[in-house]
Amino acid sequence: MCTVPRLAPKATMLPLTDSHGRTKRKLRISLTDRCNFRCTYCMPEQPDWLPRASLLSRDEVVRLAGLFVAHGIEQIRLTGGEPLLRRDLRECVLALDGLRAQGLRRLSMTTNASRIAPRAGDLVAAGIDDFNVSLDAVEPALFRRMTGREIAPVLDGIDALVAAGAKVKLNAVVLRGDNDGDVVALLEWAMRRGLPLRFIEYMPLDAPGQWRRDAVVSEADMIQAIRQRGHTVERQARGNDPATPWRVDDDYDLGIISTVSQPFCSTCDRLRLTATGELFTCLFSPVGTPLGARMRSGDDDEALAAIVRRAVWLKDAGYAVRPGPVERATTMHSMGG
Repeated sequence: MCTVPRLAPKATMLPLTDSHGRTKRKLRISLTDRCNFRCTYCMPEQPDWLPRASLLSRDEVVRLAGLFVAHGIEQIRLTGGEPLLRRDLRECVLALDGLRAQGLRRLSMTTNASRIAPRAGDLVAAGIDDFNVSLDAVEPALFRRMTGREIAPVLDGIDALVAAGAKVKLNAVVLRGDNDGDVVALLEWAMRRGLPLRFIEYMPLDAPGQWRRDAVVSEADMIQAIRQRGHTVERQARGNDPATPWRVDDDYDLGIISTVSQPFCSTCDRLRLTATGELFTCLFSPVGTPLGARMRSGDDDEALAAIVRRAVWLKDAGYAVRPGPVERATTMHSMGG
């Protein structure tokens, strides 16, 4: 039986560690469940949006973020849905940037970049250190089929981020029968521009009746396709990052997140907070902890911290020991990837 550690006094708060010895350093915060894209692996064409009143306010986001930073969280990533649809995004960024004095070291954002071009410089100035841009294909028709949207604004957004001096990384979910034939083209596109790229195996999240194991393009399949095109690929030493690092042609760093074929649960150091304030200690958890609801019901910071510490301590071993689709009410576009 696991023993849940008691909450330490505020002056000596301990890091968030689970019963498997994993310390949490990263927090993903979903700012909204709304998204202007309709990626086939993420959300339905006609989604049911959460009531706006149920979403965390800016002050609530900052309060909970500060609580996690006080317990050792060093990196925060803002996600969605699409965070650019949050009307007070810049104000949220500025407020969260203020947590650096309490120990926050890095503030990041994941975006589809379709609306970022006119705001790139402003968001960098407000405090975003780096951006992950979702880009599943570079061929316009294929991109349109996978997202339901045009690629041109996304490419403009990437160019604007680079021009603003931002660190940019590209993320691509690979699905067999969709963009698996575009893997090398996307890699070479990113290599020509000097933009880091991470391929992501198609994970069994949401719509479990639709996910198929045979639609997964494994890390081994991707590496084989790259080598068949004439590139050299060498695996590098792995750290706590979820992506396996590969060196392409001796001068380009590629990452592959192989959750399905090679789970990395033993080194997981991240937590997730949904747009309504539910804490998910694992991307594949069937249920979350209603931290936002407890905050709104009047719990003080010490009570909330005790809830967080208990939830983290009881985090299970993860997808590696219970693979397969997850069924839950919370969807990916409200949790954040």
